[in-house]
Amino acid sequence: MERGSKSPNDKQNIVEIRNLYKSYHRGSLVVPVLYDITFDIAAGEFLALMGPSGSGKTTLLNLLAGIDKADKGSIRVGDMDITTLSETELAHWRANHVGFIFQFYNLIPVLKAIENVELPLHLTSLSKRERREHSETALRMVGLEHRMDHYPKELSGGEQQRVAIARAIVTDPTILVADEPTGDLDRVSAEEILAMMERLNAEMGKTIIMVTHDPRAAQHAKILRHLEKGYLNDTLKGAHDDSQNPL
Repeated sequence: MERGSKSPNDKQNIVEIRNLYKSYHRGSLVVPVLYDITFDIAAGEFLALMGPSGSGKTTLLNLLAGIDKADKGSIRVGDMDITTLSETELAHWRANHVGFIFQFYNLIPVLKAIENVELPLHLTSLSKRERREHSETALRMVGLEHRMDHYPKELSGGEQQRVAIARAIVTDPTILVADEPTGDLDRVSAEEILAMMERLNAEMGKTIIMVTHDPRAAQHAKILRHLEKGYLNDTLKGAHDDSQNPL
């Protein structure tokens, strides 16, 4: 199908990125990172972003998540152009619309699993009982309801990442962003986490944007896009199609 054309069965875009540029400043030196990035992400998509180190993929993820701000261009998530928001407005928007899954889990060591999951809910108007119920549900969804009173040090790496996923989904965010979510896991645990992300996408319709350097991880996504030296490769590939995947 031609770029820009739509069929009646096309999903609505949840993310629309237009003419995005980003540079970093190191003293008087300007280091360009992203050049004129334009693409869409459909609601309920599972997108993998790949590229060599320094290609700009994590920078792009941070821009989509409202962690960083672009120099030029627009990023619309749902009905909001987040590039127009102030830092305070962005913080509020992130709390309500973005779930984060990190490579190193970022759990609070002195908090139990359920307390870690509950953290994002403290920024909402939910009561203490409602926060507990939501957190228990999220842990049940990742198969860890029996470990909710354990501390991170008492959990395996794979279990810690599942707690992190529960924390990411507990607010029912618009998008899930995952930065190398299996980078610190052994192969078996990594496959379990990726299978869980597939289920969240397929069964709950979660829109997932994942940065990864691992072609095997990318195969779990539906769509694969490549960044190379700050430029988006215009060739859009199905991540499950091994015959088209050059990696």
